[in-house]
Amino acid sequence: MGSWRVGLVGCGFFARNHLEAWRALGPRARLAAVCDQDPQRAEACAREFGARAYTSLEEMLERERLDFVDLVTPPAAHRALVERVAAFGLPAICQKPLAPSLEEARAMVQACREAGVRLMVHENFRWQRPMRELRRRAEGLGRLFFGRISFRSAYDVYRAQPYLAQEPRFILLDLGVHLLDLARFFFGEFEGLYCHTGRVHPGIRGEDVATVLLRSRQGAACVVELSYASRLEEELFPQTLVHLEGERGSLCLGPGYRLTEVRDPVAEGFRSGREGLEVERREVPPLSPPWGQPPFEAIQESVLRIQEHWLDCLDRGEEPETSGEDNLRTLELVFACYRSAEGGREALL
Repeated sequence: MGSWRVGLVGCGFFARNHLEAWRALGPRARLAAVCDQDPQRAEACAREFGARAYTSLEEMLERERLDFVDLVTPPAAHRALVERVAAFGLPAICQKPLAPSLEEARAMVQACREAGVRLMVHENFRWQRPMRELRRRAEGLGRLFFGRISFRSAYDVYRAQPYLAQEPRFILLDLGVHLLDLARFFFGEFEGLYCHTGRVHPGIRGEDVATVLLRSRQGAACVVELSYASRLEEELFPQTLVHLEGERGSLCLGPGYRLTEVRDPVAEGFRSGREGLEVERREVPPLSPPWGQPPFEAIQESVLRIQEHWLDCLDRGEEPETSGEDNLRTLELVFACYRSAEGGREALL
């Protein structure tokens, strides 16, 4: 296993999680340099994490001996940054969403392919401990035929990220990309979907609620629910609730990371009612990383796990699970949702 030299671009709100994860993954990874257009922010970040500061990506690439670059910038900047890093012959990690359009995302993937470098999208929700456990246990359910993935909250995401209120496309592109990726993680690929969106908060430009019904290639149905306008008895942010049903049972990840598994031990035939069903309940909370702070532990742990996965892939010479190529299929779902919502009909994939 190697010791990989990291250059990080973008020292804003979410970058701290990336930076803390690289520190926790030492000595496998060493943060060599950080880059941000704001020189004070770059210098402060460099001092705290023991790196050199830059305000120019070009200068950082020229002066540092890097093994890869971690891009933690807003989506509009992703294409230019990824293409420059690829042209320099370096692999890249890029925060989600990969790009604000499919055309840009495809161009980025193509640029990395032509340069012969790896591209991983920092699509971290599938790396949350409860989601990995769900996927593992879902293998025992047989063929999945129904699912529901739900994120409903009234948490004020605009306070730390005020730019979100100005985005013409909001919840599907910012949060939906995570849940649609989880849908693929559990069900595989989809062939059609219907989406309804709305805006509840009067002070934002984009949609803050969305409901998606997806139809998988194997005939399963999956409902994805998104809301930043749900005033509920219990505020669950940032928990994602999941319900999966298969031929031999069901799995339900409820509030507080409570996992309920119902199994039918009868391998063949049809059972009427609940008699003979086996029920197992357990808690699968996230394992808080060293810098973890409630209620963000699940997200912070997933950042650590996906960056650890990236290092594993570099060590083994393998493609990451959330490669650029793979993430294009998640983005296709996101933009199909917008087509469906705007046209009022099913979008085919």
